[in-house]
Amino acid sequence: MNDSIKTSPKPQYAVLYGAESLKDKIRNLLKFMGPAFVVSVAYIDPGNFAANISGGSYFGYSLLWVILLSNLMAIFLQIMSAKLGIATGRSLSEMCRDVFPKSANWFFYIVATAAAMATTLAEFIGGALGFYLLFGIPLVWSAFLTAAVTFGIVYLQKYGQKAVERVITALIAVICAAYAIELFLSKPDWGQVALHTLFPSIPDKRAMLIAVSMLGATVMPHVIYLHSQLVQCRNRGAQGEDRKKHLRMEKIDIAVAMNIAFVVNAAMVVVSAAVFYSRGVAADSIELAHRSLEPLLGRLSSGAFGAALLASGFSSSSVGAMAGESIMDGFVDFKLPLNARRIITMLPGLAVILCGVNPMEALVLSQAGLSFALPAAIVPMLIITGKREYMGEFVNKKWVRLLGAVIVSVIVLFNAALLHFTFSGVM
Repeated sequence: MNDSIKTSPKPQYAVLYGAESLKDKIRNLLKFMGPAFVVSVAYIDPGNFAANISGGSYFGYSLLWVILLSNLMAIFLQIMSAKLGIATGRSLSEMCRDVFPKSANWFFYIVATAAAMATTLAEFIGGALGFYLLFGIPLVWSAFLTAAVTFGIVYLQKYGQKAVERVITALIAVICAAYAIELFLSKPDWGQVALHTLFPSIPDKRAMLIAVSMLGATVMPHVIYLHSQLVQCRNRGAQGEDRKKHLRMEKIDIAVAMNIAFVVNAAMVVVSAAVFYSRGVAADSIELAHRSLEPLLGRLSSGAFGAALLASGFSSSSVGAMAGESIMDGFVDFKLPLNARRIITMLPGLAVILCGVNPMEALVLSQAGLSFALPAAIVPMLIITGKREYMGEFVNKKWVRLLGAVIVSVIVLFNAALLHFTFSGVM
């Protein structure tokens, strides 16, 4: 027998589907888990803390359905991004460079880079606030500590993407554990939780504004670009049936990660409703929420909240920096050194804190700014995934294209409303 044939490695996809035992199948399935967990961090970032806490403290459980709607949209968009990456073997930004004219790509490049900076600004503020609330470290020094930790996590890419995935998954576990403690201590009304998760309601105009803000804080453009890049480390050498199997595995990854993000976001609203709304406390800022938790539920609760915020800031700012790297490397032939890309993405967040800008105001404005960037990520992705010449057999079916158009319309309308309400001073 030819040696090259005899020693040829068996594809990991074949191992997964040809495994003799359930244990082997589970172990090999875990090899594909990770990219969606990195992406899911964007859905539980400090912007979500601010929006969800406001929603729960002002309107109780009424807006839980917004979290469910946002999650369903997020699942669809992340599947589209992963499918594009698996089918083409390239990231969304790289495909845009091939598909669209140079002028359009410069536009996409500028908008996407600004979005990555705005996103990282919000996450940076969250990490700095976490240090400040937990340890009393002044915001300026907290900002430098957050920058150092973020740079350290992103630097782990030197040792492979899976190293970063493990760190971020561990940080997500901290957030989940913290909110498990919060849920246990807050003793919510589970009947009301179920009712308002499944049946939409808008108590008044202010509730509509907060609902828009909750959706605007959830659907993020930078991870739409990033997901198509993250799947590549498991996509190398895959062809035909192997890519189909990879996509199936990635859908499982997305389903697990996005639903964990859904549970965490819902827990933020539930805890806020059970603790603040039930006592008539309007917790309209992260700092107030932290201060109010200790006298109402005890030091364990406020400590868990601070730990969740810190873990959220670290993980999401790292993901924002990674997204910035991917974006700056794809659209155009203008290249920057890797560390320069990381620093550029982090600089706005550091600058805002050093200049003494109100953190909550900066957080709101950054979320509003992302409204501009969202269509510039979603529309090109749906155009590319709808063309057989690029996607082959992975091309979107007609019903998928229709659903995509509906979701884009809803997201754009909601985010446009968020932008309007933010700059009109209503929110």
